[in-house]
Amino acid sequence: MKKALFILGAFNDDDLNWIIYKAKKKVLLPDQTLIYEGRQIDALYIILSGNLKVVIESAGNKELATISKGEVVGEISFIDTRPPLATVKAIEEAVVLGIPRLELTLKLQQNTGFASRFYQGISLCLAERMRGTVQRLGYGVDLADLEKDPDELSPTLLNNLAIAQAKFNLLIQKVND
Repeated sequence: MKKALFILGAFNDDDLNWIIYKAKKKVLLPDQTLIYEGRQIDALYIILSGNLKVVIESAGNKELATISKGEVVGEISFIDTRPPLATVKAIEEAVVLGIPRLELTLKLQQNTGFASRFYQGISLCLAERMRGTVQRLGYGVDLADLEKDPDELSPTLLNNLAIAQAKFNLLIQKVND
């Protein structure tokens, strides 16, 4: 599931317009690094197109995941302000939207409504990621059982995700105009 949808789904039109106005589009070429393991990042990123890989260089470039359109990158380091534990590189040409850390932090401090919606979206994003991790690792659960009966999203969340998909499409359109 596209993690950006959790965040965008929580935003109202003014929030989305603020992101469109403040965020910066960046084109990554194949093998270009977006985030370096152990180095502070200066933005929260939304992948608009392309595929990126997440690797741990300190573990011999162990590849953890491939991420693509609609994913959020850098949210954990944004939340806890520590350097990222992994490097993120483009596999192919990719376009990302970077929301500058300083501007986002100021917005969160100055606008409690925006902050509430942002943190609600981030919380849902991280909860979904944690559920996925638990399912992948199993923790004593028969993974075949999980595949037969996956956790379903609530009707409210499904409706919000449909709205969020429309917001994501609008975001891509506005950024490309």
